[in-house]
Amino acid sequence: MQLYAGYQSLVTLVLGVVALGCEVFAFVDALRHPENAFVAAGKRTKRFWLLITGVALLFGSISVFDPIGLLGLAAFLGAAVYLADVRPALRQVRGLGGRSSSGW
Repeated sequence: MQLYAGYQSLVTLVLGVVALGCEVFAFVDALRHPENAFVAAGKRTKRFWLLITGVALLFGSISVFDPIGLLGLAAFLGAAVYLADVRPALRQVRGLGGRSSSGW
């Protein structure tokens, strides 16, 4: 039974570190884009998203050993919304990445 608890702790720690990595990436990515790109994409302001991702980073660093607790889930949710919704819109507005018009 003690071996099971060890594996469970390891899996929880790995989840916490991966979530923290997502939160760091979201915050750094929000820093990289100019203010006007946020407005052009219709995604609130840069200051708003820096606040959301910054608080997510803070909560994520506090809850790295408990990523499925309330703070850990809230932190990951803030970063996930940015990464899934805001980041693609910013990249499209700025002409970064994306697919070519030929369909390939």
